[in-house]
Amino acid sequence: MSSLQSVALARVKPSATLAVSARARALQAEGRDILSLGAGEPDFDTPDNIKAAAVAAIQANRTRYTDADGIPELKAAIVAKFARENGLTYAVNQIHVAPGGKPVLYNALLATLSPGDQVIVPAPYWVSYPDMVLLAGGEPVEVVGQEADGFKLRPEVLEAAITPRTKWLILNSPSNPTGAAYTRAELESLAQVLRRHPQVWVMTDDMYEHLTYDGFEFVTLAQVAPDLHDRTLTVNGVSKAYSMTGWRIGYAGGPKPLIDLMRKVISQTTSNPCSISQWAAVEALNGPQDFIAERARHFERRRDLVVSMLNQAAGITCARPEGAFYVYPSIAALIGKTAPSGVVIDSDETFVTELLNAEGVAAVQGAAFGLSPYFRISYATSDEILEQACGRIQRFCASLR
Repeated sequence: MSSLQSVALARVKPSATLAVSARARALQAEGRDILSLGAGEPDFDTPDNIKAAAVAAIQANRTRYTDADGIPELKAAIVAKFARENGLTYAVNQIHVAPGGKPVLYNALLATLSPGDQVIVPAPYWVSYPDMVLLAGGEPVEVVGQEADGFKLRPEVLEAAITPRTKWLILNSPSNPTGAAYTRAELESLAQVLRRHPQVWVMTDDMYEHLTYDGFEFVTLAQVAPDLHDRTLTVNGVSKAYSMTGWRIGYAGGPKPLIDLMRKVISQTTSNPCSISQWAAVEALNGPQDFIAERARHFERRRDLVVSMLNQAAGITCARPEGAFYVYPSIAALIGKTAPSGVVIDSDETFVTELLNAEGVAAVQGAAFGLSPYFRISYATSDEILEQACGRIQRFCASLR
C-alpha cells in the first residue's frame, strides 16, 4: 500500500517554533505555570486606526474576491512605502501581495525552482526557509554565520557556497532568530560577490525592518546595490511593525517577470489575501507611522533587560543584537552538565526541554535554526514576564552540576 504522504512533504519537518508554542499552550491548559518565550509576534495591539479601517471595509461590503495578488489600492500603498522608506522604485505591476510573508517567499520559490536548483540559506535561519525550499523542489545549502562574525554571512563564505546550480540567496535582516542586522558596508561586500554570479537571485526578508536599536541604520540590498535591483525580490509585510500577525498580509517588490510567475502560483493556490485585511493594510502603510518608533523603544529596553539577565546566568553568554525581538544565547559551557532530574544536557534541545519541565519556561532550541548549541528567546512580551522568565533561567542554570 502506498504512503498517503507525498514525497515532497516527506522531505520537510513541522515548524519547531509553532510546536513550542503548542506545547506551552497544552501545559498551560493542564494548569502548569508556563512562561512562553517561543512566539515571534509583538504583544502590542493593532493600532485603532487600522482596526477602524477594517470595520469601515466591512461596512462598505468590501468582502468579495479581489485580484489574486492584491487590490490596486494596497499595491499603490506598497509602491509609496518602498519609495518613501527604502528609496526603491517599483511600478504597481511589480508588487505581489499574499496571505502573509511566508506565502510570499514560498510563491517565489515555487515559481522558480526546478529539481537540482540550490538556494543558499545562511544559518542561523528562520526555521521555515530550508523546508520551503525542499517543498518547492529545490535544495537548501546551509552556510553558517558564526557568532564571532555577528551571526552574519561573510562574503568569502558566500563565494565558496555558490555553484552553477545556485538559483537564490535568502537574506534576512534583522534576523530571526539572532536579531543580527547587516550594515550598508556588509551588504555592499555581499553585493560585490553577487555581481560575479549573475545567475543568483536574491530574496531579502525585511520583515523586522522597523525594529532596530542603538541608532542602527536599516538598509536593504536593492537600495545599497541598485544594479542588483532587477534580480532582487524585496519582501516585507505588516505583521511585525504594525502588530498585525493574524491579519496575514505580506508583500514584495521585484522584477515584473518574477512577479508575473508568482501571480500565476497564487492564482492556483490561495488566491487573494483576505479583502478586509488588505484594506486594513492600506491604512497601516498610508496612515500615521509615529507609533512604530515608540514601540521599538519598548523592545530596545526589553532587549537590554534580557541580555543583561541572561549574561548573569551561569554558563550562558548572550550577544547583543541590532534588531528584531529575539536573542540567541550560547549554552556551550553547559553541554555535559546534569540537570536535577538526572538528565545530561547533551544538546540545546535537551536544554530547552529540561528548562520547560523544571521551570516552565518555553524557548526554542538552536538546532531548529541551524546552529547549536544555542537557544532562541523572544522578548516580545511584558517586562514582568521577561524578568520572571530570565530569573527562572538563572535558577535552572545554577542547578546544573
